[in-house]
Amino acid sequence: MNRIVLGALGALLLVAAGLFWWQGRATNAGPPPAPRLALDTPTAETDELPDADGEGLQGPALPQATEQTREQKRFDRLDRDRDGRITRNEMLAPRVRDFRKLDVDGNNLLSFEEWAVKTADRFKTADANGDQSLTRTEFATTKPKMKKKQDCACR
Repeated sequence: MNRIVLGALGALLLVAAGLFWWQGRATNAGPPPAPRLALDTPTAETDELPDADGEGLQGPALPQATEQTREQKRFDRLDRDRDGRITRNEMLAPRVRDFRKLDVDGNNLLSFEEWAVKTADRFKTADANGDQSLTRTEFATTKPKMKKKQDCACR
């Protein structure tokens, strides 16, 4: 019982410390300083310190960002030559690398065996005698490996 109460109290203290730390960082963070070029010369205005109240001060304007919709971004990813049109080759280009991985014999035709390459490879490794058929013992080697569950040591 004491362990539970102490654990709960410790967790609350950690949460409170994290909350104070987070709030402290938020109040200490000020606006980023304005960029200063090497060619700028100090003037009377920049040498003066601003008042603590900040009255009459205004930061630089925020940069304007162009907003693109998801569809525009997706279109631009496929439009490689930036002509405003997507050709058939541009549309199929991302799929070519995956097709080349599957096309083992390189004849640009995808047979069923090439498409099912993982299953075909598993069959080849399980067929120990090479007779193009699996016996019960050979088939047993294709069984997926089960992940061991860790025994709970909570006693």
